Amino acid sequence: MTTFSFKSVLAGLCMAVAFTGASAAEVGGIRFTDTANVAGKELKLNGAGLRTKFFIKVYAAGLYLAEKSSNVAQIQKMEGPRRVQLVMMRELSSEDFGKAFMDGLNANTSDQERSALMGQTMQMGKVFAMVQTLKKGDVLFLDWIPGTGTVTSLNGRKIGETIPDIAFYNALLRIWIGDKPADSSLKPQLLGLK
Repeated sequence: MTTFSFKSVLAGLCMAVAFTGASAAEVGGIRFTDTANVAGKELKLNGAGLRTKFFIKVYAAGLYLAEKSSNVAQIQKMEGPRRVQLVMMRELSSEDFGKAFMDGLNANTSDQERSALMGQTMQMGKVFAMVQTLKKGDVLFLDWIPGTGTVTSLNGRKIGETIPDIAFYNALLRIWIGDKPADSSLKPQLLGLK
């Protein structure tokens, strides 16, 4: 009986170690931690994947939420902080990144939404204008902080103004997980489906 208990404990420990090792994700050589602290709250890595364009790796992306979910509508309604983490895998001008951002936003919002979010979208445009080039290895955080708004930081330094409207952050999320995502293979990875 002692041998059985010892084997059971050993097997349990091995499984726990294996599970812990698998809880973080590595995408294209970029490692995403299994948790992130945003505004004093611990978020879980919901999923991570690669954004590619014409077979070229552009960035690795990770989505952090309070609770894991593969339901886009549920994610949009979640209370508490959220984070999109982008790690650049190639150099990209802020002009190119801004254009891709606008294309993704326009593809996933109605005319009415775009009109309502025009001021916030222009604010985000100013954020991109502050950084001439995103370099390989740069880390961009797009955080939703309740009571504060969308906070953008590059390599740990806040850039631009905070954008207060939750509707803007949800529109931002739809660039990657909306009906017409920037990369159709990235969406299911961020939703934890692959």
